[in-house]
Parts: sequence; C-alpha cells; structure tokens
Amino acid sequence: MAVQIQPIKGMNDVLPAEIGAWQYFEACTRELLAGYGYEEIRVPLLEHTELFKRAIGEHTDVVGKEMYTFVDRGGDSLTLRPEATAGIVRALISNGLLRGQRHKLWCLGPMFRHEAPQAGRYRQFWQVDVEAVGCPGPDVDGELIALGTRLWQRLGITGLKLEINSLGTAESRREYRARLVEYFTAHESQLDADSRRRLGGNPLRILDSKNPQLQELIRGAPLLTEHLDSDSRAHFEALCASLRAVGIPYEINPRLVRGLDYYNRTVFEWITASTGAQNAVCSGGRYDGLIAQLGGDATPAVGFAMGVERLVALLVAAGRTPAAAHPDVYVVVSGTQAAAQALALVERLRNERPQLRFELNAGGGNFKAQFRRADKSGAPVALILGDDELARGVVAMKPLRASTGQTECPIAQLAAGVDAALAAAGQAGRS
Repeated sequence: MAVQIQPIKGMNDVLPAEIGAWQYFEACTRELLAGYGYEEIRVPLLEHTELFKRAIGEHTDVVGKEMYTFVDRGGDSLTLRPEATAGIVRALISNGLLRGQRHKLWCLGPMFRHEAPQAGRYRQFWQVDVEAVGCPGPDVDGELIALGTRLWQRLGITGLKLEINSLGTAESRREYRARLVEYFTAHESQLDADSRRRLGGNPLRILDSKNPQLQELIRGAPLLTEHLDSDSRAHFEALCASLRAVGIPYEINPRLVRGLDYYNRTVFEWITASTGAQNAVCSGGRYDGLIAQLGGDATPAVGFAMGVERLVALLVAAGRTPAAAHPDVYVVVSGTQAAAQALALVERLRNERPQLRFELNAGGGNFKAQFRRADKSGAPVALILGDDELARGVVAMKPLRASTGQTECPIAQLAAGVDAALAAAGQAGRS
C-alpha cells in the first residue's frame, strides 16, 4: 500500500461540513464593507521579497524568522505574502492610483508565516484586510473601528475588548526607542533570549512579550504615551472623543505597539479570551509613511486585518453558524431508459425552477441504496424515475420527511408538481 501524503504542518483543510460558517462570515463582511463604501481589490500571493523587507522591517520577527522565501528559476527572491497591506500599497503605486486620490479597499485571502502552529494560529491563515488610503485625520480611524464594532454585532460575536494606543510620529518613536534601549540594557541580565535579540533591532517588541517572568520588568519600562508629540496627542484625543460619541467602549493600552515597523500614531486591537494565547482577532493602525517609503507619493493611510479562522471559531462557539444546505429534491433513477433520460429531465427542471436545488443520483445503485442517499441528503422530496414510469409519461413523488403517501405526476406538468409536493412537505413538517 502506498504511503499516504499528509498535509503540510500548519496548513489546514476547510471541509464541506465547516465551510458554511466561513461563507456566512464572508457574506456578512462583504455586505458591511460595501455599505461603508469599501471596494474589493485582489493582489498576488507572491511578491518580491524586497517589498516586505522594506515595508515590514528587516528586524521584525515576520521578516527575520517567519517568511516563506525562495529563489525562482529566474533568480528572483520571491516571498509568499505574510500580510496584505504591503501588496495593496505596491498595487496602488505600480498602477498609478495615488496622485492625491483617496481609496477605500479590502481584500480576502490566505497569508503565510512559518510560525509554531497552535489553536488560532496556522502557517497558512486567512485574513480580511481593510484599508483607507488618503485620509490623514482621526475621523477615518474612528470609522474603521466603528466598522469593526458593527461587524461583531452583526455576526453576534460578544466578549471582544478593544484596546487602543498611539505610537506617535517616527521622530517621537525614535526618541522613545532610545529611552527603551537604555532601560532594557540596564536590565539585560533579566531578559530572555528573544528579548535580547530584539533589543538590538526592534526593542518595542519586547513590550509584546508573553513571558510571565518579564512582566514586572515590562511594567516598569518608560511609556510611549509620555513621549508623544503634540500633534499625535491631539490626533489620539480626537479619536478617543469620537469613540465615546458613538458609544464604543475602549481601553488605552500603553504597551500596545504592534509587530510591524510601518505603524505610526493610532494602533488598535480587538482581543478575546476565547482563543488561547493568540487572543487578537483583529488588529490594525495608521501607516502614514509607508507609501512614500515604498516609492509612492507621500500619502496617509490606516487599516486593519481580521483573522478569519479565529472569528469563525468564535462564530461556531456562539452558535451563529447557518444550517447546512440541502437539496430540495433528490432524483432516484432505475432502468436503462430512465438513466438515459434523467439528466435531460432534471436540467429542464433546473431551467424552470432555478431557485430550487436538485440532486440527481449518480453512480447507480439499487432503490434501497439510492433512498439511503436521498435520506442522507436532507431533501424533503424524492422524485422516482424508472423505466415503467417513463413509459407511462409520469414521475413518482415521495415525501421523505412526512408520512404522506407516494403520488405520481405527469412529466409535462412536473415543475408545478414539484412545487405542490414541496409545499405539502413543508406543511406536513409544520403540523
């Protein structure tokens, strides 16, 4: 026997029994984003590695340890996208879509990071990415947060906590970084290996450490909010005022820094206690310098990304997933002549009743086997087409979820007969 090929570690299948929750989440998200004026964009899974190095930062864990990077046959270094913002920005620049224009964009798709797989975190994971490009003020920051809040309400997901912070400008971050390096260098002997590595490249990420032995040391570190420039402070205060005005509760977390270098000013996360250590389900912030950094015109921007797997898990836990879809009619076939005519008959029904779902038995089988399939399908009505029925110009109809008896309907009137049989089956199910 040949050895079975297993899935790659951290790459998960989404099976038909699970897909309904995904489709429900995606449909709600698409509808809401359209209502806020956001348009869909689709960008490649593969980009030049340099894009992510320049956008995300060479000293970040994502670029340093987690990217799937390879050299292609042409000698180019390419990377499977670890996040979508850099690719969207690249698309705006390379397609000449900036030049003072404003864009509200979103995309949905898989991202790739070589992390240790655990609950809520996979090496291939799906994200919805939402971006507002060209708006400098805190009003659009507030609108994005309101959009996220409305989505949780529409999905019926509760228990999420919104945390916000301001990272200030690049200049104020540089000053804060110097203070942070000074503080942690004085306590370097207490740092773990990861934090010592980050000290030289990205010291703000030490504040994100989940190591319980470092929490007291982190609590004593200087606060970024104490080093904000006046414009960033005014921007943040205006955002907080807008959130209060629409009744969105939030908590200011001065340790919230985000893991990517391109963020400035507003950063935010919705977190939950329901998905283990990886408790952020939606994260984002402002990245006013990124577009110029990647060669475009200086353009302010803000956005967020939602982890689909984590939100689908919350949907399932909340019991908000839709019932599995089933056919309205299952067609049982018996006999050579009937088998030759069955497809044409069912296709005619599909033309006449496009709102209904018809499942035609495939692969043969006796009546007993076919009725087992019909019952398992969940269809309320079975049509039975045999050589005898075909010769008489009729089709038999059998309710599968009610005790009423089997009837016959002329083939010429079959669409109307299906309507009547489904109506009767529905009435029987309610009685």
